Amino acid sequence: MAPKQGFNIADRVACVILAGGQGTRLFPLTQHRCKPDINFGGRYRLIDVPISNSLNSRMNHIYVISQYFSSNLNQHIKETYPLDHFQGGSLNLLTPEERPDGKIWYEGTADAVRQNIGMLTQLPIDYFLILSGDQLYNMDLQALVQFAYDEDADLTIASLPVDQVAASRLGLLNIDKDCNIIDFQEKPKNPAILKQFELSNDFIKNHDIYCGNPPCFLASMGIYVFKKDILISLLKEDPREDFGKHMIPTQLKDGKSSAFLYQGYWEDIGTISSYYEANLALTTNSLGLNLYNEVLPIYAHNHHLPGARLMETTVIDSVICDGAVLEAEEITHSIIGVRSVVRKETIIRNSILLGNKTFTKIDDATTSYEIGENCYIEKAIIDQDVKIGNNVRLTNEQGLGSYDGNGIYIRDGIIIVTSNTIVPDGFII
Repeated sequence: MAPKQGFNIADRVACVILAGGQGTRLFPLTQHRCKPDINFGGRYRLIDVPISNSLNSRMNHIYVISQYFSSNLNQHIKETYPLDHFQGGSLNLLTPEERPDGKIWYEGTADAVRQNIGMLTQLPIDYFLILSGDQLYNMDLQALVQFAYDEDADLTIASLPVDQVAASRLGLLNIDKDCNIIDFQEKPKNPAILKQFELSNDFIKNHDIYCGNPPCFLASMGIYVFKKDILISLLKEDPREDFGKHMIPTQLKDGKSSAFLYQGYWEDIGTISSYYEANLALTTNSLGLNLYNEVLPIYAHNHHLPGARLMETTVIDSVICDGAVLEAEEITHSIIGVRSVVRKETIIRNSILLGNKTFTKIDDATTSYEIGENCYIEKAIIDQDVKIGNNVRLTNEQGLGSYDGNGIYIRDGIIIVTSNTIVPDGFII
């Protein structure tokens, strides 16, 4: 389809970011926040990634649908994204609300869109772009929508090549030579079914796909472009609640569906382990999200803080954020978030400090959020506003896979100290 002169496809798109995830597999980080509101990379939140990609792609009509712990998330969005500083347009925050027939509650991703369809269709649009609030990527979303327009596809699914290990935990696409989707399987485990979804050598060669560990498969990224009328009809005809499990398989049986091939970095933050690895990948900037991309930047809240201050601290392969004060002996392969304070003779390795909202407790200025002297912390996530005493060892000495304590947990072998926890002097785990 040839666009009309002066036609801008992004003007005809409602970009919907689904940020309602409860994130039970990310507990205890989601104990008091929703998954998209989790801090990432020392100074960002997960929600910053889809919003930034949308703004970079000149999407003028953005809707964020949230549900669990939505007030803090929405406050962050309002403070971080005054759209007059970007390109204008609108950024709308939608949450469950009281209506004449009672308060609505979203049962899943598709239901969240269904319950807000009246608001989402007030603008003159042709497409819905559906994004997740907890994925990491740098992507030109306008190219995705343009592909959907050029192919005249009712549904377009962003997809990326994966190996067999990743294939069994993702939705797989079977496509023809023209990238039309002919089959879909959600998280297949059966080797015979997996075999049917292997990409052919010709397709790999023709699309210049890097397949480091063959066989190679094409997986859904959970990013969708629907024609407006198609999605409205689908949500009416199929009353079920989830896009990946329900809407996508239903739509693939009818109309034209195409796969948009993406070969950059992408990660779905679903577990403590994936969150931990995605953060530490930033310390080398080789296999993780590219936060130094000036063409497709990831925006962050302006904390109005001074630069980090380091005093005789050895820093190796780490990210040190604004306002950090480090007297530590060593920081290795770690993320040190905003306003982090680490005292003398402390060693931190392979760990993530989410940073602090303030340097001291708001209602008690004598209590400072800091890591004390002579501590040793390895393979740990320290949440916001935590005070750790002197001579503390957080190393998981017993090699536990899981543990629940008073403000201290272990998941996937990773120690997590939750927000507002006070760890006493001499504590060891």
